[in-house]
Amino acid sequence: MTDMKQVMNSMENSMKLQIQAKSERRARKAEEEEKDFLEKLRQAAASQAEIEGKAMKVKGSQAATQRDQLMGLMMNTL
Repeated sequence: MTDMKQVMNSMENSMKLQIQAKSERRARKAEEEEKDFLEKLRQAAASQAEIEGKAMKVKGSQAATQRDQLMGLMMNTL
């Protein structure tokens, strides 16, 4: 009877270790996925900021062109 109990305890301990190892692997994988997601999010934010900066530069150039054209029209009418 004690031999059978030892076998059962050994099997139980083995299963516990396997479950713990799987849990640790899942936790590491989840951490890696979170890091990847955050890096992609940072890259997207940087790209968006760059695009917005370029858009502001274009709008500023358009405003300057319109201002210069308006000044030219005003000078021609005088």
